[in-house]
Amino acid sequence: MARIETPKRIRGTQDIFGEEQRRFAHVLGAFERVRALYCFQRVDLPVFEATGVFARSMGETSDVVSKEMYTFEDRGGDSLTLRPEFTAGIARAYITEGWQQYVPLKLATAGPVFRYERPQKGRFRQFHQIDAEIIGAPEPAADVELLVLADQLLHELGIAEGVTLQLNTLGDAETRDAWRTALVAHFEAHRGELSEDSLARLDKNPMRILDSKDPRDRPIADSAPDIDAYLTQEAAAFFKAVTDGLDAAGVRWTRNSRLVRGLDYYRHTAFEFVTDRLGAQGTVLAGGRYDGLIGSLGGPETAGVGWAAGVERLAMLIEEPVAERVQVAVVAEDPAQELKAIAILSALRRDGISAELFASGSPKKRYDRALKLQPAATVSLGVRDGAAVTSLRTLRGDAIDEVRLREVVGQ
Repeated sequence: MARIETPKRIRGTQDIFGEEQRRFAHVLGAFERVRALYCFQRVDLPVFEATGVFARSMGETSDVVSKEMYTFEDRGGDSLTLRPEFTAGIARAYITEGWQQYVPLKLATAGPVFRYERPQKGRFRQFHQIDAEIIGAPEPAADVELLVLADQLLHELGIAEGVTLQLNTLGDAETRDAWRTALVAHFEAHRGELSEDSLARLDKNPMRILDSKDPRDRPIADSAPDIDAYLTQEAAAFFKAVTDGLDAAGVRWTRNSRLVRGLDYYRHTAFEFVTDRLGAQGTVLAGGRYDGLIGSLGGPETAGVGWAAGVERLAMLIEEPVAERVQVAVVAEDPAQELKAIAILSALRRDGISAELFASGSPKKRYDRALKLQPAATVSLGVRDGAAVTSLRTLRGDAIDEVRLREVVGQ
């Protein structure tokens, strides 16, 4: 008989259980609460899109598109890609579903995303993100709204201490064009000293050289012209409105004039929330304004700003959530009492009381297993002198309403 090969978990994926799942659920629960406070509508999107949606939105030459996307041809011959991020799918939906009638749109979503890269701490090939976007709002107030939402989420999770909001402006189109020209001239003057990656970026995406980690590039990048010298009056006023709004909301921030986004559709605000508690992978939440994205995908010119955060990275930073406890353990001591035990179990759950049934093994083993769960109370059903007996015992009176419990159990 042929030996059956034991299946293995695919590299870069994870089975989320126990403490890990409690952390994961805690992040998603906090996001859901804060989303509702800020009146962001929940939206759910397909896990895959036409490949062109991501290629056009993220740039054909970006590392994600050229090296990391999970792309395949379906049976109809169409090229599809598992989503590497959410914003492109939201922009596509805005165009194809006629959402223009609802602007401004405040949207939030969460779920798995996929990138083929080397798995490492806090980074997987299938990982999970939370995402918040505002579509159709060109005012700086939208940027402020998203940043305050992100800041409150981090406070809600208890991880705001030690996380810094780094903020920059990319200016308007006029600013960006002038700055790009100055950067190209600066880097061309140092062409012989740049790394191979930066030389490739010089022709296609020169702004990306500013965030190069290669030691050969750092002195050149650090001496590059600053964007502030090229800001138009309108762009400077936009950035001031954002920073004034953050100050008014009590959100602390720091300027990072080297924080960039390489693609041309990015405008004005760019930001990252960073920490030193995750080693090299220090960014926990990032985003910016992308007023040119929807137009680049063939839709009407529409303002947009948003951010995304990795659930796994946020989960690594939080305290371990307390495991949920069973409120009531229902112990059927005698087989003749099992149906009544099921009836009581169902009544407890319908009344919003979490309960678990113990009806296998010896009566002592049933009790031992029940008490290991540290319930607030036990309900035991047995037979004494030929008569059915139901007894209720409160173990943690501060954790359950005993009067209500007795009413449900029928005592």
